[in-house]
Amino acid sequence: MNQEPVLSRAAVVALYTRLLEAWNKRDASGFAAQFTDDGSTIGFDGSQLDGRRAIATELGRIFADHTPATYVARVRELRTLGSGAVLLRAVAGMVPPNGSALMPDRHAIQSLVAIAVDGAPRIALYQNTPAQFHGRPALVEQLTVELQRVVESGRVVDGG
Repeated sequence: MNQEPVLSRAAVVALYTRLLEAWNKRDASGFAAQFTDDGSTIGFDGSQLDGRRAIATELGRIFADHTPATYVARVRELRTLGSGAVLLRAVAGMVPPNGSALMPDRHAIQSLVAIAVDGAPRIALYQNTPAQFHGRPALVEQLTVELQRVVESGRVVDGG
């Protein structure tokens, strides 16, 4: 029986970092390249895209119209789901163009399911959920402090 290899923590964090770096560079093709051919993404606004081609096309349209804020993130958990599959959970924040302060209304909880494809990690599912913590401003402040440390480090992703 040919079993897919277990993905290393470092490989999955590197995959997630490449994804966010592609967003930050406004590189729709680079972003989409991190997915499996039939990978899916669920955006901050609830929009859903299925397939590498649809992801690249829609992001290309978005990036052509405006310059989005850039991501910083901190990985909070990596969980092996089985041989060749890993769940990454992270918190993310966004910094506006030409800015250095996070926008707390854009904080997000991000989840990514990575699978091994020909021994390399690829994204099967990426979900970006608003982290607004309605009625709990202390949680927003706590998350802002946590993510500001990542901004100050100069990294895109803190591997946790």
